Amino acid sequence: MKVVLFCGGMGTRLRDYSEQIPKPLVEVGSRPIMWHLMKYYAHYGHNDFILCLGYGATAIKNYFLKYDPTVSGDFRLEDNGRKVTMLHRDIEDWKITFVETGLHSNIGQRLMAVRKHLAGEEMFLANYSDGLSDLNLHTYVENFKKRNKTGSFVTVPAPYSFHLVQSDHEGLATGLELVTSSSLRINGGFFVFRQDVFDYMQPGEELVIEPFNRMIEKRQLIAHAYDGFWRAMDTFKDKMQLDELLTRGLGPWQVWQHG
Repeated sequence: MKVVLFCGGMGTRLRDYSEQIPKPLVEVGSRPIMWHLMKYYAHYGHNDFILCLGYGATAIKNYFLKYDPTVSGDFRLEDNGRKVTMLHRDIEDWKITFVETGLHSNIGQRLMAVRKHLAGEEMFLANYSDGLSDLNLHTYVENFKKRNKTGSFVTVPAPYSFHLVQSDHEGLATGLELVTSSSLRINGGFFVFRQDVFDYMQPGEELVIEPFNRMIEKRQLIAHAYDGFWRAMDTFKDKMQLDELLTRGLGPWQVWQHG
């Protein structure tokens, strides 16, 4: 299946880390986070990507146009450095379509902008470009195929250690608990859609607001609960935590390395 990646946002919460690099190109280890996500999809046989570009589009295009396979591929160096022979190219079977979808477009607008590139696809995958998981994609997709629904997305436990507060009409606190201890779950992305998702969309709408609510009314949207590894890179602290996981060994999301 084709994979649509939304990689045109400005990533304002990471701008203090870098004003020049769009969030999808922020590195985890030696490669950008979007590379890790694309490797994840390619591991399951989905290597036809559609990139919805906006902010930082030129940087993302140049990254792949000038891709250096020696950073993460095996190679042999000979002739005093003048000859490089690649022993393994890590993205050689990828097909990537780059689409300008607007600097200030929302996710729904970006998806509508690439609709023509999905013509003829019974189903397709889509995702944000700043989150990683060890979700078994094959099992997830196969379960979706068995159900006659329009879309599916992954829900994960609320990951932050803020406190949820309940209060009464007098403003007195009646309850307090950590978000991570509550039953709250959030949208973790990793979407699967059938073509009729576009029937629920109207121009200008955000994907996970009006279209999702229409699918909910028609009981056409699956919320797939997943409690395994999932991490979004929203802040510099998140990036550091992902880097730390790599320094300890293989990141949980690196399913292509796990045999």
